[in-house]
Order: sequence, then C-alpha cells, then structure tokens
Amino acid sequence: MSIGNSPEDDRPSLGQALQQARIAAGLTVEEVSSATRVRIPIVHAIEADDFSRCGGDVYARGHIRMLAQAVRLDPDPLIAQFDAEHGGRPAPTPAAPLFEAERIRSEPRRPNWTAAMVAAIVAVVGFVGFTLFNGDDDSGKAQVAEGSTPDRTTPEPTATKPADPKPVPSESAIAAAPRDKVTVKLSATEGKSWISAKDHNGRLLFDGLLLQGDSKTFQDKERVDLVLGDAGAIELFVNGKKVDDRFEPGQVERLSYTKGDPEVG
Repeated sequence: MSIGNSPEDDRPSLGQALQQARIAAGLTVEEVSSATRVRIPIVHAIEADDFSRCGGDVYARGHIRMLAQAVRLDPDPLIAQFDAEHGGRPAPTPAAPLFEAERIRSEPRRPNWTAAMVAAIVAVVGFVGFTLFNGDDDSGKAQVAEGSTPDRTTPEPTATKPADPKPVPSESAIAAAPRDKVTVKLSATEGKSWISAKDHNGRLLFDGLLLQGDSKTFQDKERVDLVLGDAGAIELFVNGKKVDDRFEPGQVERLSYTKGDPEVG
C-alpha cells in the first residue's frame, strides 16, 4: 500500500521524511540498513511509502522507529502519522483462555523422610528406657518386701530428643515453571513498551502497550515468539531464569524462546 500527499497537505509523506532526513545526515541506504538491521529492500520500500514488505503493522512501527533513530528523527510523530493513515493501532488482544487455566503451580512437597526417621528413633529409645525403668522399679519393690533398703542412687534413664530438622525452603513459583512448556514473563521496569507475543502456531497472544510497572506472562507447549518495541525497558524471565541480555533504550528486538534454558531464536 502507498501513502501520497493530499492537495491540502503539502508536508512530505512518512517515507519522504525518512529519505530526506537520511540524505541530510549523509547516510546511504546500505549504511542505514547496517545500523538498524533492516534489510535494504525494506528500507527502499518504506522510503517509497510501501509498508507491505514489513510483515504487518507491528513490524512496520518497529522499522519506522529504528530508521527514524538512525537518521536522527523523533520516531513518535512518524509512528502517530502511520497509525492515523492506517486506521490506528489495533486493540490489544487478551491472552487465550487456555493460558489462563494453565497457571504456574509449585511442585508438591516431597515427604520429609528425615523427620519420620527421627520420630521412629525417639520412639525406640523411649520404649527401651521405659522397659529398663520398669524392670529396675520391680526389682526395687522386691527388695523392699524382703526388708532390704532400695537402691535410690541409680538415675532414671532419660530419652534424648534430637534437635528438630530445619525446614526446607519452598521453591518460588517462577522457579517451578513446568518443564514440558515454555514460560515467558515480561516486566516493564525502565519505561513503557509495546509488545507482541505469538504461540508456535502463529496465533497472537498479545499485541499492545505494556506500561511501566506492568507485567505479562505467556506460555506455550513449544515456542513463544516476541517483538519488543523498546527492548531496553523490558526485563525478561524465561523458564524460571532471568535473561541477562542488555538492550539499548528504543531498540526493537525479535526474540523466540523454547523449553529449557533461554535461547534467542
């Protein structure tokens, strides 16, 4: 699809604005492509106001933001112009109900065999002590009946209670993420960012703005694909493990995660 200038509006189109800024900055298309990792044919298409090669509006917004930053333009007015000319940003799509039912559950606690063994030992020691004590008591009674003086110097046996075992700390909910699924948690800790998440079938789980302080969790049995509009604002936890990649503010990232240790696809 193409965007043209209306007779009433003589301002340059979105693609023309990016092209003019690139030329003014003394950059070639190849240099902009190398700096942004946007392929050369897509850069040419965007400068010609053709966004059909971007793969969708979400990717188009990410390309516009990266190209604008590369040629030293403010990306927000350009993205707003793109939304106005393409029917606005689509409403966020809530996560599938199936995911809501698959809450992360902590693993059941294992039986505390140590405590059971300690209790059994205490019971045996107590029984033996009780038996010995009763035997000495009966012998003493017999001596008293015969006129002898009972021996009161023998101390009564005392069962020693061992110290209680220390409780085992419970695992956190994130560390107990199911091993047969991939679980991705996104938190906007450094600012707001629009995000897009899809499952392994390409079904859209979420497409919208994540405000600072908000979090989203996604889960699939095979793979979760992400697009982060401002990766520098996002903190990632994948399969119970924090992803330590440091992204620059405003950087657009396309990530894919599967089961096991986090690996960027």
